[in-house]
Amino acid sequence: MLETIYTIPINEAFEECRDDAKKGCPFCLLKKKLEENEIDLILGASMMEPDVRQKTNKLGFCGDHFGLMLKAKNRLGLALILESHLNEIRSDISGKGLSALKGKGVAACERIEELEKSCYVCTRIENSFVKMLENTVWLWEQDGDFRKKFDSQPLFCLSHFKRICETGKKELSKKKFPDLYSAAYKVTMDYLDSLCDDVSHFCKKFDYRYDDEPWGNSKDSPERAVSFLE
Repeated sequence: MLETIYTIPINEAFEECRDDAKKGCPFCLLKKKLEENEIDLILGASMMEPDVRQKTNKLGFCGDHFGLMLKAKNRLGLALILESHLNEIRSDISGKGLSALKGKGVAACERIEELEKSCYVCTRIENSFVKMLENTVWLWEQDGDFRKKFDSQPLFCLSHFKRICETGKKELSKKKFPDLYSAAYKVTMDYLDSLCDDVSHFCKKFDYRYDDEPWGNSKDSPERAVSFLE
């Protein structure tokens, strides 16, 4: 189902990446913007909402998102989140130390393991990103102009090629899905072919026999390859 709140940023991201190949994969760009928005929200307007604080106390944050929050210019906001989160952890694991290992199990360790696998920001991003993928498929199916934007993308990274195909298979009819797959496959494979050539040329440039050959587009190929594979 069409949701304007998602289709507007989808169109914008696909236009940005179409017009500037250095922007890379449009889905990566969408995810980055979602991440930035969530970090701003959690350190700003959402920080003091009781239901949000309840969720952040329970889920915590992954290392990557703790790092982004530390870099943001709201150390007091982060400290307030940490204050209640730490107190909840202390409450959850207090009295569940060595004696618990001899009893019903490892309650403290299980709680810590839960925290290691959960992140409030990751969960929020994933929920929104699933809807963006679904709306991308909807746009591709309904909007001829968007199909042109889709076809003219510089690349889809490997992970998001997989996800848009999985979403398309779920959302589209058996008749229409092969067309979406073919379009996404062409964008991905065209880029992968050029990336393989660039990385190979990068390697050759460290052989004295290729000293006189220009670098071409290969200088940043290791960085681009890692980004494509992440």
